[in-house]
Amino acid sequence: MIDSELTNGSLTYGELIIPGAKNQEVFLSTYICHPSLGNNELSGPVVTTYLAKWLLTQKRKYTYRIIFIPETIGSIVYLSRNLDEMKSNIIAGFNVTCVGDNNGYSYLPSRQENTLADQVALHVLKNTHPDFHQYSFLDRGSDERQYCSPGVDLPVVSVMRSKYGTYPEYHTSLDDMDFISPAGLQGSYDILKRCIECIEANERLKVTVLGEPQLGKRGLYPTISTKKSGEQVRDMMNLISYADGSRSTLEIAEVINVPMWKLTHSIEKLKSESLLIEE
Repeated sequence: MIDSELTNGSLTYGELIIPGAKNQEVFLSTYICHPSLGNNELSGPVVTTYLAKWLLTQKRKYTYRIIFIPETIGSIVYLSRNLDEMKSNIIAGFNVTCVGDNNGYSYLPSRQENTLADQVALHVLKNTHPDFHQYSFLDRGSDERQYCSPGVDLPVVSVMRSKYGTYPEYHTSLDDMDFISPAGLQGSYDILKRCIECIEANERLKVTVLGEPQLGKRGLYPTISTKKSGEQVRDMMNLISYADGSRSTLEIAEVINVPMWKLTHSIEKLKSESLLIEE
């Protein structure tokens, strides 16, 4: 017999809003409701905390909404209080769970499967850990159930190590501190940090000249030809060729098959020579 009663009570959750230059938001959600579990509990809040600490040191284009909640009931309560603002402002979101073990990476999409969060997560994982496991939204089981439900439709995905429910230690006493590791946590932190960096750097670029620009007189063409310098010129020229203001940097990176972060230096140089502008 369970001696219980229904009474009015309260639900405690943590919220951190880190303002950026824009009101548009990136959303991070993790949960705090599975006592004594390592991967399916402790890992999410740990990685999210360190992402927040890093974000506080950065110059931010976007605002960051970060919450620590009990799973399911917490996301329902939080949505009931903040849905209108979230639907208006959130451009991408990540449900942070099961990010501490040493196994491969997993990706679970939003219900729409085509949001900015989906595109960024796939781009980062494809270029860093191409052997990642891609799940369907039919495999959902965490707070993406609430964030992506009809009428809510937030652009939220999950980037994990071993997905919840897929490893033998899940929801047992074996999901402990021995199942997670500093290397496992660091790897997940690095992946999610890279996703955020891509979102921050994503913009629509437009070339300012007609035809291919002369790179040599602007100091943008290498004076010594090597395999590496040849690749850099090729990537730069491909970037310029698709920079017509209709595609984002992320979309161009996908088309020319180059990790977005490898274009950053070229974009900065081209902007400094007034060859690229943000559309």
